[in-house]
Amino acid sequence: MDNGTARLRQIMDWRAAIIAGLLAGALTMLLWVILLALTTGGSVWAPFHHVAAILLGQSVLTPSQTINFQVVLTGAVIHLFLSVLYSVILAFIIHRWGLWVGIVGGAIFGLALYVINYYTFTTLYPWFFPLRGWIALMGHIVFGAAAGGIYEGLERDIYVVTDAPVSDAELSA
Repeated sequence: MDNGTARLRQIMDWRAAIIAGLLAGALTMLLWVILLALTTGGSVWAPFHHVAAILLGQSVLTPSQTINFQVVLTGAVIHLFLSVLYSVILAFIIHRWGLWVGIVGGAIFGLALYVINYYTFTTLYPWFFPLRGWIALMGHIVFGAAAGGIYEGLERDIYVVTDAPVSDAELSA
């Protein structure tokens, strides 16, 4: 038997999700720049070139010794756009669970993103294939944990009134 009484339903905080995506994305890019430069001795601009190539094509893959601001800016914008997109998806999944689930669930989400990005999207963007490894894996896990933790830390409790029927099981709980 259903009872037609109104009830509150918590909804995702879009503001917190967008901020979490921007902050976690910036943190991850900084981590990649530092780790790749330290471990490979390559250019600190290389991660921006790899991401920018998604939109600008493979011709921008080889960073020069001079800074190409268009490529760096394009790479940063694409990276932050994807970070916000992924953070919104993550926030939709975890928004009712609290800080620890945000961090741990986010880390698991980051691991899933790594697998998707480096084992499926490499068919579209083959220049990401050689980047598979511990730096990319750690970057994705850190991104997910940071995005989930930041989201949960910033989340405001936003509720809407819904007229969805309440079941007998919900009434007795």
